[in-house]
Amino acid sequence: MATEPLRALLAEAFPDASELDVEDRTGTGDHFQVTVASARFDGLSLVEQHRLVYDALGGPLADGTIHELRIKTRPSRPLATQDG
Repeated sequence: MATEPLRALLAEAFPDASELDVEDRTGTGDHFQVTVASARFDGLSLVEQHRLVYDALGGPLADGTIHELRIKTRPSRPLATQDG
């Protein structure tokens, strides 16, 4: 599978994404790394963020088109720091 269909699914799920990248890691069309930065992730744990990405790519994951998926996510806004 080419990266564009995956990018389209992610763009639909995360229209506010400040960063969205899909990389075919091996050139075989079934091992991908996706990077998504979205305000939708604000306040969510890493597991919850990744679950949203899995949900967005549910079709290609379920039908075996994606054999391996590496996910990098982060909120769009930098996390606030606390002064000691």
